[in-house]
Amino acid sequence: MDINQVLKSTESTHIEFKEKINKSLFQTISAFANREGGEIYIGINDKKEVKGFKLTNEELTILTNRIVNKLGIHPQIEHLKFKDKDILRILVNKSNLPISYEGKYYTRIGNTTREMQGEKLKAFFIKGANWDALTGDFDIDEIDIDTVKKFIKMAVQSGRLSVADEKENITNILEKLKLINNNKLTNASIILFGKNPQKYFTNALVRVGRLKDEIHIIGDRRIEGNLFQQIEAAEESIKNFLNVRYEISGDSFTRKNIWDYPLEAIREALLNSVIHRDYFKHNVQTQIKIFDDSIWFFNIGGLPEGITIEQLKAAHPSVARNPLIVHIFYLAGLIEEYGSGIGRMIQSLKEANLPEPEFKEEFNGFSLYIRKNIYTREKLIALGLNERQIKAVMFVKEKGKITNKEYQEHCNVSSRTATRDLSALVHKGVFMQIGVTGKGTAYIIKTP
Repeated sequence: MDINQVLKSTESTHIEFKEKINKSLFQTISAFANREGGEIYIGINDKKEVKGFKLTNEELTILTNRIVNKLGIHPQIEHLKFKDKDILRILVNKSNLPISYEGKYYTRIGNTTREMQGEKLKAFFIKGANWDALTGDFDIDEIDIDTVKKFIKMAVQSGRLSVADEKENITNILEKLKLINNNKLTNASIILFGKNPQKYFTNALVRVGRLKDEIHIIGDRRIEGNLFQQIEAAEESIKNFLNVRYEISGDSFTRKNIWDYPLEAIREALLNSVIHRDYFKHNVQTQIKIFDDSIWFFNIGGLPEGITIEQLKAAHPSVARNPLIVHIFYLAGLIEEYGSGIGRMIQSLKEANLPEPEFKEEFNGFSLYIRKNIYTREKLIALGLNERQIKAVMFVKEKGKITNKEYQEHCNVSSRTATRDLSALVHKGVFMQIGVTGKGTAYIIKTP
């Protein structure tokens, strides 16, 4: 690299000089990535005076990790020498998806870095476009042929695919699956079948942890690879962190595994997490935390537009954030395309005598909680509940809530006794009170 030639250049849409590292460096990296790429020279001021800037190997590693963690991209960083001074060169390539810094998106206009807002930001995201359909400068050699062959076998066995053969040319297969657009591989092709998708999509991975509480971590697994590999490895990791007991059938002497939670519900929650994730928001991993009494699934980004949490529990249209990814998993026989997965999850939990899953939009994302049946009859007796109170808990587990009047009728007691029993249930932390005081008051099970 000839620094003399660089010094003849002026700051532009693709060149920036900085005397030192500060917050604006990350904004400029975002801007270059969102345009056509660019070069940043640290140690040269705005007047093109070489002041010099040097990092130790340890400091260089820290800087690289900060860029990766904050922006989700891997720029090329190198030390250059000019006379007796050191210069740091950061080469930023054009990104195939929008890059944000601290939740804001930047672009380059002339020699200035500017935040995109309003209509410009909307236009930048190309309203209506899907992340999985975007294309990038990927190479066909980056596709894992074994994963493609495994998918084809699954799809043929499911009876949903007849247009592809595992012996066929890999490019032809991807074209038939609509994973190539204008002779370029799509994001979907890499995230579904890539050898190393994290090369481009740093945080497109699953983190599975076993925790005693939010502070004490028992186990932690970081699962990378393509989506088929992630799902298989994540399911095994979850199972390794769960308890399983065995029942022997008296008729056939066959052994049945009884897990803490039905595996069908776990699998459905896991599939939803990776398939419907908002991959535009690339700075947070899919997280699964397993506690003693529950499992928490979390994804960055909310529900797809047009779908509410209330609609999830009932029959609802399938609104696909990533239609190409959804279609591939449908062909593989792993999901249905018609929004029935949540219903199957609820049914499997009900059959296992477990509470319905809980959905929340929180932490700028979407959470799904699957909880154990913590209030068994044995547990309620141990808490000191009387038979009426136990009966009321079972009523709420089935109906969702109970009022004072319903308690009176269900347990055949007076209003005074019902009030005393319900107050005790609240005091013991089994029930919580909702609604307005008086006739509008109801009681529900208090979740941990």
